[in-house]
Amino acid sequence: MNQIEDLVIAYRVLAEHAVIDGYGHVSVRSASNPERYLISRSLAPELVTEADIMEFDLDSNPIDPRGRPMYTERYIHGQIYKSRPDVNAVVHNHSPSVIPFGITPVKMRPVYHMSAFVGMGVPVFEIRDVERDSDMLVRSNPLGRALAQCLGGCGAALMRGHGAVVVAPGLSTVVGRSIYLEMNARLQMQALTLAKPEQIIYLEGGEIEKTTKMNDFMRAWELWRVRALRQLEAEKRRG
Repeated sequence: MNQIEDLVIAYRVLAEHAVIDGYGHVSVRSASNPERYLISRSLAPELVTEADIMEFDLDSNPIDPRGRPMYTERYIHGQIYKSRPDVNAVVHNHSPSVIPFGITPVKMRPVYHMSAFVGMGVPVFEIRDVERDSDMLVRSNPLGRALAQCLGGCGAALMRGHGAVVVAPGLSTVVGRSIYLEMNARLQMQALTLAKPEQIIYLEGGEIEKTTKMNDFMRAWELWRVRALRQLEAEKRRG
């Protein structure tokens, strides 16, 4: 596996599905050193290439900066890797349909099998509890640590008025979870327009556990990967 190539593909796939646009980022824990992670330099996701990938330690210090701009919110990634040894891939996005669930009392719940991991819990990070009158960005290790603590052992957390963070054991799963988290939010809101909250039938119990274990999204990842590679090859030919 070419870890850097797959990371570039993850950026492209998330952009194609409008989970991230000009903003947002995805990282992967280094396969050669678990105390480091890989992420792009500060760049719009759809423009990321292998040459843009940088390496950081878990305090989010660059290993070889070479004057390249860095994501302000890279601390999200470092602190989650530091607190969650089971996590090997992290996405931060501003997925629009999840925003209402971070600013209202309505909790996100799993409405179908592709988003079963939502049943692990989707807590809401309130940055005001850590820093009053912030610019809403996780721009320091203390803020990243607080977000990681809020995430706990869950597969995702919402960031009030901001977006979400999604985690998984690997890139295919974190990309799939990010796409289906957005889809789950849309479907849940649609269900709430059709029925009273107590009438909606959500996944529960063993359904959540078994389906979450089953969903590594590899079949979809293989399709997404082929499409992204075609796009990258076309860009090379044009360039």
